[in-house]
Formats: sequence, C-alpha cells, structure tokens
Amino acid sequence: MKFGIIKSKIDSILIESYKNGTFKTEMSNFKKYVLNNKNINKLFYLYDELTSNKGLNESIVNDYINESIVIYENTVNKIKPTDLKNLLEWVKNTKTENQYEVVDTLFSDNVLTLEHKIRSKKTLSESLKKQPEVVKESVNLPLTTIVNMANKSLTDYVETLSESDRKELKTLLSVDDSELEPKYSTIKESVIKKLTGIRRENTDYEVGQRINETITKLETEKYDKLNYYKLKSLNENL
Repeated sequence: MKFGIIKSKIDSILIESYKNGTFKTEMSNFKKYVLNNKNINKLFYLYDELTSNKGLNESIVNDYINESIVIYENTVNKIKPTDLKNLLEWVKNTKTENQYEVVDTLFSDNVLTLEHKIRSKKTLSESLKKQPEVVKESVNLPLTTIVNMANKSLTDYVETLSESDRKELKTLLSVDDSELEPKYSTIKESVIKKLTGIRRENTDYEVGQRINETITKLETEKYDKLNYYKLKSLNENL
C-alpha cells in the first residue's frame, strides 16, 4: 500500500474519533504505531514537508525534492515488516481518498510511471516555491496566541480545549460537510489576511519567521472539520 494512503487513513481516523468518542483510544494507537516509530514518524514528517508552501528559491527547490527522495528511500527500507503490519491492521477498515497521491507518485520506483513522476515533481516544485499572499491590514493580537492556535498538532490542540469547547467540537463534527466546506475558504482567507497584517507591522525577525510558518501551514491545509474548527476559533480571536 502507498504510504500516502496510509497517512490519509490515519488523518481520517483521528478526525472521526471525536465524533465516535474514541479519541483517547485512537491517539494511543497513533502514538504506538507512528510517533514511537522513528522511521514511520519521519515519513509522516516528510510527506507534510513536501506538501507545504515554503517559498524556496528556484535554485534549491530541485535539490530539496531530490534530497527528500533519498531520505524516503533510506527511511522506508528501515521500516520493519512487523511495524508496517501493525499499522496496516489499525487502518484497514478506514475508507478515504489519497490526499498525498502526488507524493506517492514522486516516490514510486515504477519505471513505467516516469512521465507521472516528472509531473509530480513539477507540481511539488511549484508548491514549494509558492509564497504566501501579502495583504495590507493591521490588527492587534498577542503573537503567541496566533502561533499556538494555528501550529499545534492534533493531539496538543485538543488537549488544550476546555470541556465545553470539546463538546462544541464534537457537535461540529456531526454537521454535514456540504454546510461547512463552502465557509472554510472564506474563513481561511480572512485569517491569512489578518496574520499578514501582523507580520508586516512586527519588526522582530524570529516572530516574523514564526508567523510566516503559520501562514504557510494554513495555506496548505485542506478542509476537514477539525481544521474548520481551528480556523473558526482563530478568526474569532483576531
């Protein structure tokens, strides 16, 4: 099975666990089969990095992709069959589309898909070179609030929620996607504009870099209910 499919399945499992009331169980599985396995964890990180807008210079983007291919090949060969078997057993009943098909194609060792690999490399290259949109706007908000809300991992984010907020999130997960997804892009655009305004007015280099990373992460995130909830909460606090 392609690793992008596995990652997509796990993403889906963690999101649905809120609706099903199985969050603690699934997070325990996630830690056991992913976080505690350095090689599987490395692949997860690699897939995330390759699908993020980083503003890389034209002169280094190809080297970045080629080095990622080397890291993948060196890492995937170190994953033990028993580790992969346990991981596949965990996700086997989850149905979802492959959100990382372009990365799987890049890493494919099938010589018959050479043309597709070249296209995937070009797609990823354009994404990695892409810069966040710059919009003039000024707002006043503690920068730690912005970074913490937007950059937290799934586990860390939910663990910071109050009981009432968790109930609100659980209620949101029961709402049909057709109602939420059209609002997602609008909220994302609003948040990015506000963050960009803060970045332009802040003179601290390190803080500016953290805001850039936050904007990049938000721009590359795809719609799901947890991301919708996080964006909604962040937008309301700006």
